[in-house]
Amino acid sequence: MKLITKNKKAFFEYEVLDRLEAGLVLTGAEVKSLRTGQCSLNGSYAVFHKGELFLLNSNIPAYSHSGDKANDEPLKNRKLLLHKKELARLVGEVARQGVTLVPLSLYFNKKSLVKLELGICKHRKAAGKKQVLKERDIKRETAKELKDSFVYK
Repeated sequence: MKLITKNKKAFFEYEVLDRLEAGLVLTGAEVKSLRTGQCSLNGSYAVFHKGELFLLNSNIPAYSHSGDKANDEPLKNRKLLLHKKELARLVGEVARQGVTLVPLSLYFNKKSLVKLELGICKHRKAAGKKQVLKERDIKRETAKELKDSFVYK
């Protein structure tokens, strides 16, 4: 698995309840652009439209050496590929109050196919964000103390 990009802001802004893997419908120029690492998932989300799931606001620019300038829309809507059972389950999850579908990471799997890790998330309040920062600082300080205590002199 080769990681292309990770949505770091999503892990801070949202509490991830569940994760699933989805495929994306992309053009060849977009895949080449992803191989060079040009992509951003910040501010993107997934919505249902006519029984299908689409990814909105993901920035995948067209490949610079591509002759096809017709597909020069980096922020276009991209269809997500899921099984019918997974789609039905997601419709039920999203129907609940306060649940959002947020892309967490984009990567190439073992077969070199582009996959999107989609999270079923709940928005965090300001107090929850402060708690996450506090826990992260405590974890970092304890790791530092443990590292310093095992240094041989």
